[in-house]
Amino acid sequence: MANALMNAHQRSKELLPGFIVSAVVAAAACFLSEHYGAPVMLFALLLGMGLNFLSADGKCKAGIEFTARTVLRIGIALLGMRITLGQITALGWQPIVLVISLVAITISASVIAAKTLGFNKFFGMLTGGATAICGASAALALSAALPNHPQKEKATLFTVIGVSALSTLAMIVYPMIAKWLNLSPIEAGVFLGATIHDVAQVVGAGYSMSTETGDTATVVKLMRVAMLLPVILCAAMITRMQGNDATGERPPLLPFFAVGFLVLACINSTGWVPTIVQTGLNDLSRWCLVIAISALGMKTQLKELASVGMKPILLMIGETIFLILLVLTLMHWLL
Repeated sequence: MANALMNAHQRSKELLPGFIVSAVVAAAACFLSEHYGAPVMLFALLLGMGLNFLSADGKCKAGIEFTARTVLRIGIALLGMRITLGQITALGWQPIVLVISLVAITISASVIAAKTLGFNKFFGMLTGGATAICGASAALALSAALPNHPQKEKATLFTVIGVSALSTLAMIVYPMIAKWLNLSPIEAGVFLGATIHDVAQVVGAGYSMSTETGDTATVVKLMRVAMLLPVILCAAMITRMQGNDATGERPPLLPFFAVGFLVLACINSTGWVPTIVQTGLNDLSRWCLVIAISALGMKTQLKELASVGMKPILLMIGETIFLILLVLTLMHWLL
């Protein structure tokens, strides 16, 4: 018992400096986001990359590695507190079919497009999942479930930057598209909730049009968040089929953060969770993700991201345009 406590104390001393640095960067990112309106994930990444020298050999390295991996998974698991089964079923079967279709078709098309452009199919899953599900959060979750690869962190950071930038642009442009198409408040909510990448931008765009549009957009968006679990399961199965990871261990069929996501979503669906607890866990999830993305930024050099070229950028823009056209087509047939 004494040895276990001593080991835990020693381990915490190793991890604390890197975690504290990541938390400070996350706090600075939140401050800048609140005052300048840009996505907090984007600020966290950029500030983290400015401090990438801390991830070299030194006191902060172990803590940064721990934060980028374990804290990230905790934040993903806590995303389950954002959704309930009641929210999903309230809109009827049509939006459910629409969301399932758009996620499956978009990710499949992204994998095909990525392979056509000469990329690894997992890069297509990463960018397609981020576009189809919930932006930066989905990119981080899928990255955690996909097989290890020398370029995985670089691809993840590029995807987070790209999807955050496109989501911010969408928050401004998509309400204009909805008005131009003469969509009803419900239709506009479905359109915004099904096409904008990140939850915060969906909320901003929806409520900028009307309360009804904002409520509908938020629920549709949360339905997309719920698709994170089956997609993670598929990614984990693919990873398992690849064989052992770098440590020689066979990856679990369903990662613990995916199990946590499912359990919390079920608990949240009972209606027994007090609002203050739900809000607190949602805030904790957000903080975990921002702190983790700060750590991921510290592990990456800006010159590496600058070397990606135009093809990945064109891939993500193409996925975004494809999603708009797909959603409008599905709305025509289903709503």
